[in-house]
Amino acid sequence: MHTILRSATKEVVIGPDRPFCIIGERINPTGRKAFQEQLRAGDLSRVEIDVAQQIGGGAMVLDVNMGAPLADEVELMIEAVKLIQRLTDLPLCIDSSVIEALEAGLAAYEGKALVNSVTAEDERLDAILPLVKRHGAAIICLPNDETEIPEDPRRRLELARKIVEVAVDRYAIPLEDLVFDPLAMPIGADTSLVVRTLETIALLREELGVNMTLGASNVSFGMPDRAGIGAAFLPMAAALGLTSAIMDARSPHLVRAVKAADLLLGNDDWGATWIAAHRAEQAAAAT
Repeated sequence: MHTILRSATKEVVIGPDRPFCIIGERINPTGRKAFQEQLRAGDLSRVEIDVAQQIGGGAMVLDVNMGAPLADEVELMIEAVKLIQRLTDLPLCIDSSVIEALEAGLAAYEGKALVNSVTAEDERLDAILPLVKRHGAAIICLPNDETEIPEDPRRRLELARKIVEVAVDRYAIPLEDLVFDPLAMPIGADTSLVVRTLETIALLREELGVNMTLGASNVSFGMPDRAGIGAAFLPMAAALGLTSAIMDARSPHLVRAVKAADLLLGNDDWGATWIAAHRAEQAAAAT
């Protein structure tokens, strides 16, 4: 199953037989006080830096979140989407919990975007899925609802089935445009949580055959050497069916890990990408 995202001039395909899709997470003010202050002042200069750094690291899609406290998120989303489209041809993931910001970002975007995100809550499904359908977008789906973030992978599968039923049957959104988040939880809170995430990935692939993504940094939250944990987790998840991740594309450790997984899982023909990256590193070191 292939999920196809597009900018005005570039297409990115997410699928189990394709290279792992790196969705750059950096254009997000969460936890970044200086960036939040800039956004409140209407200053998007940091966005230009974040775009360049993530492209340089190997991002294939860019997540865009303008949710700074006390800022005009709707207007910022419009301006950010327009700016980023002038800077790069990478497809975008429009990321907001505010429906008006999602709608504004989708209206400003040229191409087929990924939307981040919708849960299995009835109210959210009925508010967000019509936007996705109208703009021909793809959508990240989280299998939790207003009552719980389930611990049991089987319950997560039940909620995923609910989302599929509503999106496909009621709103005629193609199944391939539903990208599921198996709910990555921090291992620092409970060392059994990541095993449940991995079990959910395997279930979603086996039962629904859908593409999947998650916030890679969630897994290592609160732990030391977070890049080391992420670099171990992502290849394990890819082997079970994870096909993309919202991650720090500036981290060579993480990017190398997913590129190595591509090679070992047969998604890097003849190792061409791995070899080319190694030669590029050698050439850079020699200068």
